[in-house]
Amino acid sequence: MRKILIVGAGQSGLQLALGLQAEGYEVTLMSNRTPDEIRTGRVMSTQCMFHTALQHERDLDLNFWESQAPKTEGLGVSVAGPDGARPIDWLGRLDGYAQSVDQRVKMAGWMETFAQRGGQLVIHGAAVSDLDYFSRAYDLVLVAAGKGELVSMFGRDAERSPYTEPQRALAVAYVHGLGPRPEHPDLDAVRCNLVPGAGELFVMPTLTTGGRADILFWEGIPGGPLDVFSGVKDPAEHLSLTLQLMERFTPWEYARATKAELTDANGTLAGRYAPTVRNPVGRLPGGGLVLGVADVVVANDPITGQGSNSASKCAAAYLASIVERGEEPFDEAWMQATFDAYWDTARHVTKWTNAMLGAPPEHVLNLIGAAGGLQTVADRFANGFNDPADFENYFYDPEKTEAFLAEAAAR
Repeated sequence: MRKILIVGAGQSGLQLALGLQAEGYEVTLMSNRTPDEIRTGRVMSTQCMFHTALQHERDLDLNFWESQAPKTEGLGVSVAGPDGARPIDWLGRLDGYAQSVDQRVKMAGWMETFAQRGGQLVIHGAAVSDLDYFSRAYDLVLVAAGKGELVSMFGRDAERSPYTEPQRALAVAYVHGLGPRPEHPDLDAVRCNLVPGAGELFVMPTLTTGGRADILFWEGIPGGPLDVFSGVKDPAEHLSLTLQLMERFTPWEYARATKAELTDANGTLAGRYAPTVRNPVGRLPGGGLVLGVADVVVANDPITGQGSNSASKCAAAYLASIVERGEEPFDEAWMQATFDAYWDTARHVTKWTNAMLGAPPEHVLNLIGAAGGLQTVADRFANGFNDPADFENYFYDPEKTEAFLAEAAAR
């Protein structure tokens, strides 16, 4: 069977490695950390995954934590007004529940499973020079490591990348002790709190190394009042800043966070990056080619919570393309076509995410406001997180929005 190398052991790299392994391929996986180093390291993301992405894991029997992780059945939006008011506050119901499993738990567990099933796990931080050699030893090399030197092999696609600078400053804290939302005390939901002109606060349940927890995630417009986490190294200070901002801008969320404490000393994360789409084929100095995977080639801002979802969908699309290729060569034309098939899904995520990073136009404000009184609008918006392609039907065009709202009101 054909030999495939995957560099990077995140959602996409591991899902793809385990999927190819199940199909009988000889797979080598390179990671710059051991499973134990991942498990005891710093949190890596918020990773709320919706139904379609979760189903890809189920299809490969990789949903090891489904019975333990909180089942997120709703997605709510609140808009902060002056003086702690909430002019908009509603909850949409998801058709299929979402789940978040701390990537320290999932990636460490999946890596161990890959090795137990006979896969070759190499702990090594790969450089371009390494891949130059490996491209001659393997039928296909896939790069799924979204940070570091390797990303520089994939040129920026200017037409698909409207931003050259980070659009949000990101700050995450995993906590125990968060109380329920009084509006729905018995239902787990992702809560999106929009603070006009400043940024967003997302609150979501998760399963972490110490069991059930919640994630507090600030997205601040650079240079604004939420952009205060740069240089903060102390986890306690990070949490204190998180709570101070909640008390000032989202007091309804702060009210249930007065007893919150960090899940562990590595339960915080801060940073920023520019949303970027890159060309999918990387050229090595020796003439070999490698194919970029997931956020190596399509890196969106996490404002729409699509990172892990997109990684799962990319891995599923690439798996199908590799298997379908049979014994034919994995040449440049095939690499481009494989990415293009994934881009047909990913383009909707990129368009929606980039739209949400800007100031919302009037018809979008009307849509978000109308969801407070029309449950069908709230539900459809919530389910767009699972299928962002649906936003084409009613979100971007004012006339389509008006027609949808009129139809929903008539019902």
